[in-house]
Amino acid sequence: MVLAELNIRHTRHHMPTRRVALGDTFLPTSGSAHGAALLAAVVSEFVVELDDESRELMPRLLRDARSGLSVPRIALRYRIQTDTHGLDRSRHRIIGSTVNSPLGIGVPGIVLELDLHGRAVPQVIGAVLAASSLPPTARAIALDAIEAAWKNPGHSAGFIVRRLLEGALDLREFVAAGVGAPDSWAGVPADRRWAMEVLGLNPDIPLTRRDVQFRFRRLVRIAHPDHGAGAGGAAERLAELSDARSLLLTVCDLLTLDGLTAESATTAFTG
Repeated sequence: MVLAELNIRHTRHHMPTRRVALGDTFLPTSGSAHGAALLAAVVSEFVVELDDESRELMPRLLRDARSGLSVPRIALRYRIQTDTHGLDRSRHRIIGSTVNSPLGIGVPGIVLELDLHGRAVPQVIGAVLAASSLPPTARAIALDAIEAAWKNPGHSAGFIVRRLLEGALDLREFVAAGVGAPDSWAGVPADRRWAMEVLGLNPDIPLTRRDVQFRFRRLVRIAHPDHGAGAGGAAERLAELSDARSLLLTVCDLLTLDGLTAESATTAFTG
C-alpha cells in the first residue's frame, strides 16, 4: 500500500539543460504524516551531494517556499517549470509492505523507497517545490520537516530503506527474489529504457544500430506533418525521437567499442 509518493520530473543525464517540474504526488501531512516524512527523507538522502553554491542558495529557497513558489522561476541554477514533456522521472515512495521486514517475510513493515538515478539538485528542488504546493497548514508541516532534514540529515530508524540505484519508469511493487513474474526491464538504466520505449524497442531483443535507425525513420515518417500527422506537438515528438535515437546509438557504439555481448547490454551504459 502506498502511504506517500513523490514524482519529480527533471532533465535527463545526457541533456545539457537544467529543468525541474513536479509530477503526481500523494503527500499526507496528518496522522502519521508520511508525506512530510517522505519529503524530509528525499532531502536527507541528497543534500550531502549538493555543491557549495547550491548549499548557499538553499536557505533562500526554503524561505521563499513558505509563501509558495511561483512557477516558472530559477532555483539552485535550475529552471522550475510546469511542462514535463521529455523530462525523466524519479519516483520516491513510502509503502506498507510485508516483504523484507526486519521481523521476517510476511511481517508488515514500512519501506522508504528512494530512486537514486537522478542528480541530487533536482531531487532537493522537487521536494521543496512539492511542500510549497501544499495548502498553508500542510505546507508548514512539510517545510518544517524538510528544514530539520536540511540541518540534520538522516533517516528514521522506523523505515526499511530501499535504494533504487538505476531507477526505472513505471516501477513495479517490490517482490522478494524469485517471487512473481520476472521484469524484462530489470537492470536497464532509466535513460535507456525511456529511449527504447520511445522507439518501441523490446528489452528482450539485442540492441543494434540497424534496429535503432529503422525504428527512428519509421516513427519520424509517422510523426511528420508532411506525411499526414497533425502539426500540434509534431516538433516536440520529432525532438523526442531524435534524442532517443542519439542516446541509443551512443549505447550501441559503447557496446561495440567494449566488445560486449548482447547479454551484458543491460549494464554497460548508465546515462
